[in-house]
Amino acid sequence: MKIIILSILLVISLSACNTSHPLRNLNNHNIEYLVDEAETIDDIRLSILRAGQVLGWKMDTVKPGLIRGTLHLRAHTAVVDIPYSLTDYSIIYVDSNNLDYDGHSIHRSYPRWVNNLRAKIDEYIASR
Repeated sequence: MKIIILSILLVISLSACNTSHPLRNLNNHNIEYLVDEAETIDDIRLSILRAGQVLGWKMDTVKPGLIRGTLHLRAHTAVVDIPYSLTDYSIIYVDSNNLDYDGHSIHRSYPRWVNNLRAKIDEYIASR
């Protein structure tokens, strides 16, 4: 009986230690409802840059319509591309360091960082 209980506890504790989640890119996130008629593509670019910087991302304009964001937290690094237009944007995984990316799953914090970035970008676009 003790062996069964210990086995169950071991399985539960090992499953609780899982630190990875499936990697899902944010594709074509609609912002048309946030953008008013007076906003320009440059306003969208500035909103993305400012939102990322406020959250600690290093944001670089790669070319018109594309920003690269890099986040360094402790020993972790995440790199994303953010293609954007007046109607939508995406946040696409590019690379990482120390996030245990295996081609499918990534450290459990990465989705939260991307979601925080999405929320802050939306907030900045809506407030312009």
